[in-house]
Amino acid sequence: MANLREAQKQMTRRLLLQSGLEMFKTKGYAATTVDDIATAAGTTRVTFYAYFSSRSELMKTLIDEQLNETLQRGSSPEHGSTAQDLGATVADGTPEAIAAWLRRTADSWPAIRPIIRIGRDAAVVDPELTDLVERWMEEAISDIEDALATAGRFEPHQRRFRGVLAMAELDFVAQNWDRSDWKLTRDQMLDELTTSWVRLLT
Repeated sequence: MANLREAQKQMTRRLLLQSGLEMFKTKGYAATTVDDIATAAGTTRVTFYAYFSSRSELMKTLIDEQLNETLQRGSSPEHGSTAQDLGATVADGTPEAIAAWLRRTADSWPAIRPIIRIGRDAAVVDPELTDLVERWMEEAISDIEDALATAGRFEPHQRRFRGVLAMAELDFVAQNWDRSDWKLTRDQMLDELTTSWVRLLT
């Protein structure tokens, strides 16, 4: 019986997260209320507050859990979260490994793009969320910096900035790929990204 109750709690929590994400996508973060999310989830605001203390906490959870889960990032005492496959790819440094990682990441763009866009929109109106997406980006940059150190590539003062450039490229392309006409196919775009990452990181 206890296991059933726990499963129901987890299902309700997931439903609130999914409903919050959908409401943020359709109405925008600023216009979405706790009541909107609760109603979309088929529950009440009392139930919402049993799981999340505020709308901003639900948004933080979307970043901390759903975004990290989609990108297979695990907990890290040094950086908050870490992606072992990103670190291993950068340490490997071969064009083949980098191309494969970028391709896998691009496959997840439809899932991660809305969360990052909403997170940035939320940061504009909610002071609690000011650094939410940027903190997550910093964690990915730290993964690259650590991997370059492990591989012994570049001077210490170069590693972080090269990570900044690589992640800035990836983030911009990921956020704009579906709404820009850059006159190249997806495969060509990934080839260009790979070439740029190889130049930056190896």
